[in-house]
Amino acid sequence: MPELPEVETVRKGLVSLVKGKTIAKVNVYWPRIIEFPEVEVFQQQLLGETLETVDRRGKYLIFQFTHYEMVSHLRMEGKYEYFAEPTALDKHSHVQFIFSDGTELIYRDVRKFGRMALLKKGMAKEYKGLLQLGPEPTPADFDLADFKTQLQKSSTMIKPLLLNQKVVAGLGNIYADEVLWLAKIHPEQPANTLDAQTIARLREAIIEVITKAKKAGGTTIRTYLNALGEAGHFQQELHVYGQSGEPCARCKTPIIKIKVAQRGTHLCPHCQKLKKV
Repeated sequence: MPELPEVETVRKGLVSLVKGKTIAKVNVYWPRIIEFPEVEVFQQQLLGETLETVDRRGKYLIFQFTHYEMVSHLRMEGKYEYFAEPTALDKHSHVQFIFSDGTELIYRDVRKFGRMALLKKGMAKEYKGLLQLGPEPTPADFDLADFKTQLQKSSTMIKPLLLNQKVVAGLGNIYADEVLWLAKIHPEQPANTLDAQTIARLREAIIEVITKAKKAGGTTIRTYLNALGEAGHFQQELHVYGQSGEPCARCKTPIIKIKVAQRGTHLCPHCQKLKKV
């Protein structure tokens, strides 16, 4: 699943490719992708709209048109692909945006889990998924005191809590593993057993990992490419995710993989010890 750094890279690619273009036609081939309004209304309202820019909040893309805002979530395998001229559609092509200059933006999704919603200008912030998001993992937005309060009132294991987008926006399986390794925290450690110093270290690790991953264009696992058809390269800097059996970069102990809340989880058993409550 594309996580925050990958979605940010998609956003940048879309801005460079389609910002300023005007929509001449929209074709929807899998209606369930469109949450609201009705597909026919969605297609009609976008006609003649110019894309002013593309924003991001957590893992959501927000397309800013002249009179509307389109919220888009890629979910597991959604992707936008740009074409300079008309191109043949494949079975995974579900929404086709045709611009007035003849170029096209096609939304493809193998699993068909992605969703789009079109709202009037200024109303994207009221979209349910966005209302539930926690802070962006940046020094300015990610308040330590609030984070500490969130953790201290929950007995949930720290990894699944970090995957909860209400706590902090944008973390997924890959970056949660990397963050916990950097902060030297076992993924099964109950959140409310972390002391203040550890929570501060965890916050710094989240900001550091996400910042580095954004600069690297995200992590390419299997076939994920951004809107420009480019692969991210943060996978070259992964310390635990996908590194089972490899030596820990800190202590040389082999990395192991376990299941935490039904998610494959990588850790160093020496650096990330589960502390007794």
